[in-house]
Amino acid sequence: MPKIGWVPITLHRPIPDDFDIKTVRVVRKHSGWYVVLCIQADVSIPEVPPHGHSIGIDVGLEYFLSTSDGEQIARPRFFNKLHRKLELLQRCLKRKQKRSNQRAKLIQRIGRVHEQIAASRLDWQFKLAHHLCDQAQTIFAEDLDFRIMAKGMLGKHTLDAGLGQFLNVVLPWVCFKRGVYYVKVDPNGTSQECPDCGARVKKDLSVRIHECHECGSVKPRDVASGQVINARGLSGVQIASGRDLSGFQVTDARQDRTKLEYFKSNLEKPALYA
Repeated sequence: MPKIGWVPITLHRPIPDDFDIKTVRVVRKHSGWYVVLCIQADVSIPEVPPHGHSIGIDVGLEYFLSTSDGEQIARPRFFNKLHRKLELLQRCLKRKQKRSNQRAKLIQRIGRVHEQIAASRLDWQFKLAHHLCDQAQTIFAEDLDFRIMAKGMLGKHTLDAGLGQFLNVVLPWVCFKRGVYYVKVDPNGTSQECPDCGARVKKDLSVRIHECHECGSVKPRDVASGQVINARGLSGVQIASGRDLSGFQVTDARQDRTKLEYFKSNLEKPALYA
């Protein structure tokens, strides 16, 4: 390293062949020092078209994720598990003398606990993303602004779940690596629509069961939302591509309401940023 010299490091994985190291960034965390390498190579990245089995996913706080296939993933509470430990450490911190060595050591301990929470959350989300990619080759999700949710009365639980990190960073990246098509759809009214007949079924947030007065469909609210998301995604992709997608089921109720411009703008983006 410039002005420092040779520094021994522990590689958590080998550097791929034919890649050049462009930049080296040294990062200090509470758990230690880390080196971040930026590598570059000329590779061709094929565009992933919609294919295979598709699912729509609905995220929330009662269940972290519900799919159109009926699977519901419970929300892990990473912060709550270590909340009591953080309270005790921060209470001890108030009694320490400022600028003392004991106070500095305690700050390091508190920082390591926060790192543990963040690392556990990120590891769990990556495993969940791979689990979804094992089930489907096309994934649709809602285009939500989680900054608004984080400012509400459930903001603490929203930030603990890391919904934005999962839908905007982890899942797009895993889909990109696994060759899974991923795109977001219009989130307006997904929980107020029947996935079977397309009728509008108004319900408050406290109502967790979808009951359609038109066709009699009864299912969990989040699963019904996932099915609506899947139908919107399939309709939008079919209209934007201008061709029929073999193997996909498209509901007539969504074909008339899909916003063509919205899907065209998403189809132009790489899967990593969709």
